[in-house]
Amino acid sequence: MEPEPSMQKFLATSALIGFATLPFANAFAADTLSPSSSTKPQARSVKPAVAAASSSQPSMMGSTAPTDQAPENLDVKGARHRSVGGGLMIKEDAAKSRSTVTSEFIQKQAPGLNPMQLIEMLPGVNTTSTDPMGLSGGHVSMRGLTESQIGFTLEGFPINDIGNYAVYPQEIVDPENLRTINVEQGSADLDSPHISATGGAVNMYLLDPKERLGGKIVGSYGNYNARRIFGRLDTGYVGHTNVRGYVSFSDAVEQSWRGPGGQNKLHGETKWVSEWGKGNKISFSLVGNQSTGVLFPTTYMDTWQQKGIHNAYASKWDPKNPSSNYYQLHRNPFTNIYASAPSTFTLTDNLTLTETPYFWYGNGNGGGAYSESLTKQQYGSQAMTGSIGPYNASNTSSLLLYNPSNTQTYRPGAVTKLSLHTGINRLSIGYWFEYSKQIQTGPYSLIDYATGKPEDLLGGGPNLVLANGQTAQYRDTLTQTRIHTMFIADSLSLLHNRLTLEAGLKYTVVNRQGHNFLPDTSTGPYINGSWQQPLPAASIRFKINDENQLFASSTTNFRIPMNTSLYDSGAYYAGSGYSTHANANMKPEISISEEFGWRYQGPLVMSSITYFHYNFTNRLYQQTVTMANGDYYSQSINGGNSHADGVDVEVGTRPILYHLRPYFSAEYINARTDSNVAAGSGSDYVFSKGKFAPQTPKYSLAFNLDYDDGHFFAGYGLKYIAKQYSTFNNDQHIPGYLTMNVNAGYRFKDWGIMKSPTLRLNLRNITDRHYLGYVNGTAANALATTGVYGTKIKGGSSTYSIAAPFMVMGSASVDF
Repeated sequence: MEPEPSMQKFLATSALIGFATLPFANAFAADTLSPSSSTKPQARSVKPAVAAASSSQPSMMGSTAPTDQAPENLDVKGARHRSVGGGLMIKEDAAKSRSTVTSEFIQKQAPGLNPMQLIEMLPGVNTTSTDPMGLSGGHVSMRGLTESQIGFTLEGFPINDIGNYAVYPQEIVDPENLRTINVEQGSADLDSPHISATGGAVNMYLLDPKERLGGKIVGSYGNYNARRIFGRLDTGYVGHTNVRGYVSFSDAVEQSWRGPGGQNKLHGETKWVSEWGKGNKISFSLVGNQSTGVLFPTTYMDTWQQKGIHNAYASKWDPKNPSSNYYQLHRNPFTNIYASAPSTFTLTDNLTLTETPYFWYGNGNGGGAYSESLTKQQYGSQAMTGSIGPYNASNTSSLLLYNPSNTQTYRPGAVTKLSLHTGINRLSIGYWFEYSKQIQTGPYSLIDYATGKPEDLLGGGPNLVLANGQTAQYRDTLTQTRIHTMFIADSLSLLHNRLTLEAGLKYTVVNRQGHNFLPDTSTGPYINGSWQQPLPAASIRFKINDENQLFASSTTNFRIPMNTSLYDSGAYYAGSGYSTHANANMKPEISISEEFGWRYQGPLVMSSITYFHYNFTNRLYQQTVTMANGDYYSQSINGGNSHADGVDVEVGTRPILYHLRPYFSAEYINARTDSNVAAGSGSDYVFSKGKFAPQTPKYSLAFNLDYDDGHFFAGYGLKYIAKQYSTFNNDQHIPGYLTMNVNAGYRFKDWGIMKSPTLRLNLRNITDRHYLGYVNGTAANALATTGVYGTKIKGGSSTYSIAAPFMVMGSASVDF
């Protein structure tokens, strides 16, 4: 890699770019930041009403639908002076732990950051990105539970992949359009549309369109030649109707900070709203995303110790000696379209209907390449020849072929909720239905040997065809998932709303129909999986006075086994079968979470402290089994039980001395594995019972200091994450790390139609610390050991993500 330019050079360059672009209106000023962006709407014949429910509604009733949220405060000039911790806390009445990031904090961060990066300061949240702008994705855990155990929603619809529950944060939303992100560290709401949220939920809500014609333009430039432009146009009210909307677009590119190539992202969003009468609101949101960036390889511990950050794909292609490690063979083309129409209808004075239909579409792959023998291909247990284009067994013995993991997803669904308000009682009943189809293939296609690029980035033809006429695949499945979830919740408010009692029950039925098109599979071509689970919940909240409240909750959540557990796939080995074995009869992972907390919400200081405990049964994880002949296979299994006890703390203030607003959060957790975990050949176990749970930092601390006088603003953020074990045997870990971020900016006075033109400078990881930020995959043990039954067990290999380096970005923006 070329040596990175100095920090001073980047600071100077970014500042010059920012001032140079100001006259061209490439500027920034979020609604919640601009002192002058608050304007009174023109008088209308029909005055739109705000949402029927308020933020003080019982948490168990759910908050995944945006119409259930408190109305957005348009008096942003006053809101800046009232907000807590620079936008990292709000007044909260939920009867469980919940933390919220507001638009004010979001709009001061580096433009284009993904949602995982934006919640990094909240208690219990451990997040990392593999590139500075977050264009290649990232990872997050809460209380030691990973994103595949956390339910993510945007505007009420689910974001997690329906098959493996992964979250790709770079695809979700542009931060300029975000109103809030709320994080529920312990449990998802009853109406949350998830079948994997055993570890909490993250809910994102878009800004509502403005009532007057306007818009926003943001232009940014940073190191690694990072460039981004964002534009949004608000229509205001359309004609003499109650309809208003906006359309936005962003384009971001960035060179890879380690290795060749880069990341890019085209993103568009639109939202339309119509409100009328008392508490009636229809909204429609559409999000589109397209990216084709180069992936970053994960690393093993020994590789990290040898190469550090220089572990990357090859930058040069040699036609005479082609390498599967060439970076053009490891791209990640993907297109996503999300649509949602969360709406609320006031049927009577006491009866409210909330309806959230949605549609989720995705198509793309993660690239890879393998050298394939055309003289001996496997079709299950059968060996035969293959051909592709002009190449066949008579003229070519082996050939490097492009082999991406293609996925197409079609996912319609809807959440319906009916709420009855009768005095001190509120009863809600609802139903969530979803029917998804996911097609996953692994064909082989040609590489242009002159350039090293795939002839078709999506793996299209010509494909490798076997002698029997079948297209060669390392996986070839169709999964259809039907979800039926009924829920009922009741809330009773006593003592003039000082005491709130809540109880509810969710009952979920999940049916999966799988078709594996590969031959000679252990489970047959057709596989059916069915799971049914009742999920009770209860909570209590007591307001001691206007400033102090106590709360307690107990909830049950579950996670259905991944769809990949239904299928054999991968390479076929004589004697052991496919390299991935199916395990179609696994039980769902169950979590029972209890919380007890206290909140103080005074005029100057707000704080909360929460004790939590959770128990897991039938933990789901992936096991690698090594055979006596050296072959191996991986398989999803139920890995026993675990539990944890911990404390979350959160403190923030409104402006104190010199417009300063500090914020502090911390977590202590003691997470333990309650079972010995299978290892080696699968016939023995490592002594993991009682060991500290992997992927879980015992301590985490965050501090943010915000200054804002209406024109000049600045912030300093610090995050510390303690060491994290990467094996169940606790014999390997990544060290703890400390990162720091800085932002500063200035809002100018309005200039004609330009409202609050703003210059901003953001620096992340200011010490340019190079570190392993996340444990991607855990092994039973890293060092050779003796198992429970006396077997000698070889060391396994955990995988890790290398965290993003120092970033500096200068931005100029304007509202109009």
